[in-house]
Amino acid sequence: MSETNQVKEIRIAHSPDSDDAFMFYGLATNKIRVPGYRFTHTLTDIETLNHKAIHEAYYDVTAISFHAYPYVQEHYALMPCGGSVGESYGPMIVAPHKRTLDEVRRTRIAVPGTLTTAYLTLKLFAPEVETVVVPFDKIIPAVVAGEFDAGLIIHEGQLTYATDGLSKLLDLGVWWREQTGLPLPLGGNAIRRSLGTETHRITTQALRDSIQHALDNREAGLAYAMQFARDLDTTLANRFVGMYVNERTLDYGADGREAIHRLLDMGFERGIIPQRAHVDFVG
Repeated sequence: MSETNQVKEIRIAHSPDSDDAFMFYGLATNKIRVPGYRFTHTLTDIETLNHKAIHEAYYDVTAISFHAYPYVQEHYALMPCGGSVGESYGPMIVAPHKRTLDEVRRTRIAVPGTLTTAYLTLKLFAPEVETVVVPFDKIIPAVVAGEFDAGLIIHEGQLTYATDGLSKLLDLGVWWREQTGLPLPLGGNAIRRSLGTETHRITTQALRDSIQHALDNREAGLAYAMQFARDLDTTLANRFVGMYVNERTLDYGADGREAIHRLLDMGFERGIIPQRAHVDFVG
């Protein structure tokens, strides 16, 4: 057998964002190597990855919104590392003018996709709210242009909305903490069940090593991530990365895992998610 045939390829997909790029810096730049394994990377927006995981199960490891997990749980399990968790912060509802929360519930809101955790949390907050799907990076411009009364923003927009003249109406991470006392789990990495226990173990360790390498070599990791930092200078990019790549990214912690269960159970019990999630972590 040739050397090439002995190498196992693991196809990884994640968002083209500075926090994901920082997380995968070690693997993407071969600072982290695993004998017998080759890791290839595809970068696609999170809502596209949610749908691909449902309809294709093509990627071996894929970033998903936790909201999408019940739809992919037959073919994927969650990895115990690589998650993005909001510590009393998260997706935000923004608008050109201040509104009361009762007014927000009656507002037409642009959302970044119906499988995003942002959407799930919004519907827990305001079940009857009218929503329209808009690509996540087009939401702020659309709200500024007056196409929508408000927008539900994720990613770097959480730090830049004010520069576009928008006001924060509600931070859903704060709302969730007030409701549950828990952090808000936004997204994680899922791995194909069919890869088997040994590949699960090796791949999980490789990802954890990649995260740790970036945290230990923050300046180099941030320099790599800057190519994906839409509209952020280095200071803001460092702040954004710090929000979503930290000790929780290495391990969710007991309350982080509880939060995932609580979020998905609430989504099912309130009729937003059609099937109950059976949250399953490899390892």
